[in-house]
Amino acid sequence: MKIGFIAMSGVRAQNAELVAAGLTLPGFIERSKVIASLPSLSLLTLAGLTPERFELEYREIADLRALPELPTNYDLVALTSLSAQIRDAYAVADHYRNRGIPVVMGGLHVSSLPDEAKAHCASVIVGEGEPLWPRVLADFERDALQPFYRQTPHGMFDLRDAPMPRFDLLDPEKYNRITVQTSRGCPHRCEFCASSVLLTPRYKLKPVEKVIAEIHAIKHIWARPFIEFADDNSFVHVDHYKRLLRALAPEGLRWFTETDVRVAEDDELLGLMRDSGCQQVLIGLESPRGASLGGLELKADWKRRQRDRYLDAITRIQSRGITVNGCFILGLDGDGPEVFDEVFDFVQASGLYEVQVTLLTPFPGTPLYERLCAESRLLRPDAWEMCTLFDLNFQPRGMTVAQLRDGFLNLVKRLYTVELTDARRRRFRAQLRASRRADTAADREMRLAA
Repeated sequence: MKIGFIAMSGVRAQNAELVAAGLTLPGFIERSKVIASLPSLSLLTLAGLTPERFELEYREIADLRALPELPTNYDLVALTSLSAQIRDAYAVADHYRNRGIPVVMGGLHVSSLPDEAKAHCASVIVGEGEPLWPRVLADFERDALQPFYRQTPHGMFDLRDAPMPRFDLLDPEKYNRITVQTSRGCPHRCEFCASSVLLTPRYKLKPVEKVIAEIHAIKHIWARPFIEFADDNSFVHVDHYKRLLRALAPEGLRWFTETDVRVAEDDELLGLMRDSGCQQVLIGLESPRGASLGGLELKADWKRRQRDRYLDAITRIQSRGITVNGCFILGLDGDGPEVFDEVFDFVQASGLYEVQVTLLTPFPGTPLYERLCAESRLLRPDAWEMCTLFDLNFQPRGMTVAQLRDGFLNLVKRLYTVELTDARRRRFRAQLRASRRADTAADREMRLAA
């Protein structure tokens, strides 16, 4: 029996003017393009749990669309999709269902809206897929697929039991970045976050030995891979990550991950990150305004309490040769029309190597979506195609819809000019050279004093 794993890759912004701007401005939507070009680690992980008696095929929807028609030589299809592509995913599921081929859907969106998804497929996986997939396959083989497979208790899968993803199913020529997960979840609970915190309430670590084994499997296919650690917040447990970074150092990798500003507090950690090949960290700064940060993190208002550390954290991280991609959200409840200038001024003052600006996006399943729905501020409650991070689908509190949409577009045009993008990168290189000269001088003084 043959299973087709189909990844709904790619996110298309709906705002035509913004798309046009993105075609001419370097750096804008770069991160989204990177995400769109990554293979689906969730599908590769399920493939790793699939017994050898099944024939497996991994396909990207972008490649399948180039064919005269979707392949139908499958006995079972597994689909996952981001919210922005979910309508397309449902169309693919309908295509196979109408031909008598059962479809199983999973992921963040369908876990949040399982009844919506069930209208288009045979089965919906609700929650983490690893503990449920073997049951799905067993039921499939006896022609008894259930409509829903729900993880009980919620979010309790142990990453010590994680399978080896089937990286060998990928076309080596298609990908220049490969994903590896070292942790799942996040200790913070940000109102807007639509990541793995929706699947698990715990912060979980994958053992160092398993991560290194996955790196070795990848290097067997790609000699010098660029690794994207698919974590929502790396380095929460510092001692664990120091062990991991020491194990990574001999591998000769280049890698990227997402973290928070606390990473700048530990010099040893920063040094290990640099020595093991870290090229860039993405940090959700969200806003330069304390009033806008207030209430974003629901447990302890953590985001607001970090604001005064931003500039120093960026400097400390980048002084190690690790670039920072600082992310900002526009349209927060504390934002007024002045926020666009404030973000621009902060980016200029901070020396950020790279910057990403997005619009506040109410993803299904998040506390933000529920709150805006209760406040009747959603413009179109089920317009999932607007969940791109670049399209506006709610009524802002501190300005009009037009002010937010126009202010965001103008900010994009100011931030991503060729001149300013080049200037940010020249400044990083100059500051790095100065930092290294200072380190060399300090080392010389220490030797002379000895």
